[in-house]
Amino acid sequence: MVTLPSFLDNDFYKFTMQQAVVKLFPNAKVSYEFINRGKHEFPEGFAATLKASVDAMADLRLTRDEKQFLTVTCPYLDPTYLDFLQGYRYDPSEVSIHQDGASLSITITGYWYRTILWEVPLLSLVSELFYEAHHMQRVSDDAVIAITKAKADNYNDIGVTVAEFGTRRRHSYKVHRLVLDALKQYGSPSFIGTSNMHMAMLYQTKPIGTHAHEWFMYHAAHYGFKMANAMALEHWVDVYRGDLGIALSDTYTSDIFFEQFDRKFAKLFDGVRHDSGDPLVFADKTVQHYKKLGIEPLYKNIIFSDSLNFDKVAQIAQYCKGKINCSFGIGTNLTNDVGLPPMNIVIKLSAAQPGNKWLPTIKLSDEPGKHTGDPKIIGLAEILLGLQPLC
Repeated sequence: MVTLPSFLDNDFYKFTMQQAVVKLFPNAKVSYEFINRGKHEFPEGFAATLKASVDAMADLRLTRDEKQFLTVTCPYLDPTYLDFLQGYRYDPSEVSIHQDGASLSITITGYWYRTILWEVPLLSLVSELFYEAHHMQRVSDDAVIAITKAKADNYNDIGVTVAEFGTRRRHSYKVHRLVLDALKQYGSPSFIGTSNMHMAMLYQTKPIGTHAHEWFMYHAAHYGFKMANAMALEHWVDVYRGDLGIALSDTYTSDIFFEQFDRKFAKLFDGVRHDSGDPLVFADKTVQHYKKLGIEPLYKNIIFSDSLNFDKVAQIAQYCKGKINCSFGIGTNLTNDVGLPPMNIVIKLSAAQPGNKWLPTIKLSDEPGKHTGDPKIIGLAEILLGLQPLC
C-alpha cells in the first residue's frame, strides 16, 4: 500500500476547476474512466492493493498551514471555497476498482464538485504501485538528482522557462521529491514552478496551471459541441476575472478552438496551452490567429505541455523565437526518468449529468490517437463541428 503524504498532493488546476464547479455547477454529476493506453499488465492482487491506498485517502484533510498557504499564494481562491476545502473528505465509495486477470478497471462517479479531485492522485498511486508490484528497480537517488540537474543545466543554457507537470505519472513520491530538490537547487532561472500544490508549498515555488480537458468536455455535454469552447471560456472569465489566463486549445481540435477564440477571448486570456499535435504547426496557427485579430503575438504566450523532452523544447523554443513567447510544462520526462519504461495511463471524463439524463463525453485531440470516448459520439461530434462530411 502507498499512502499519500498530503491533501495538496494534487495538480493545481484540479482546485481551480473545483472552485468553478462549486460556484457554477453544484448539482452536476459526472463519471470518469481509467484508460490503459500503454496496455500495461497488472499482477494478481493489484486492485486490492490499490483499493487499500484509495481507502486511506479518506483520512486526508487540508491542514491549517496548507489553508494559509493557499490563502496567501492563491488570492483568487475565495475564503468560502477554502472553508469548503477544509471540510472536504475523499469518499472512497465514489471509486470502483476491479481487476480481470491482468486488466485493471477504474471508474469514478458522483457529484462533479466532489469527484474532480480523484484523477491525479489515483493515477500517481497506480504508477507507484505498479513499479512496486513488479519489483522494478530504478536508478539510485543520486542518479535521479544528477539526471535532473543535467536537464536543468540544459534548459538554463538555452534560456527557456519550464514548470514541472509530472504528478500523475511519476515513478513515486520519493522520486518526485528528489526531482524538486534538484530543480530548486539547480533549476534557476529556468525553473518557474510546479503543477503540484504540495510540492509548491514544500519548495516555496509558484503553482502553475489553469484548467483541463474535462472543463470543456463537461460544457459540451451541457451546452453542445458547438458551444463548448465559448461557454467554457466565458464561465472561466466569469469566475476568475482575468486571473489564470491560459486557455487549453485542443479538446475539440485547435481549429475549432480558434474559430471561437475571438477578439474578446484573445485579449482577455494571456495565451493558450498546446497539448497535442505538431507543436510547430500549432505555433504558426496561434501567431496567425493573433495577427488576424490585430493582436501582437509577442504580447501573448503558448504553454507547451505535450510529451516534452529537451530536444523538443529546444526545437520549439528556437522556432517560436521572435514570433511569440513560450514556456514549457514537462511531466513524465522529469518525474519518471529513472531507467524504467514510464506508464502511459490516463483518467478521462466519460459521462456527465448536467440535468436529469446522463450524456457521454468525448475529447477530439489534434492527435487522433488521443481521442477518447464512444466512437459513435466522436463521429457525431466531428460531423456537427464540420470536421467530417455528413455523408
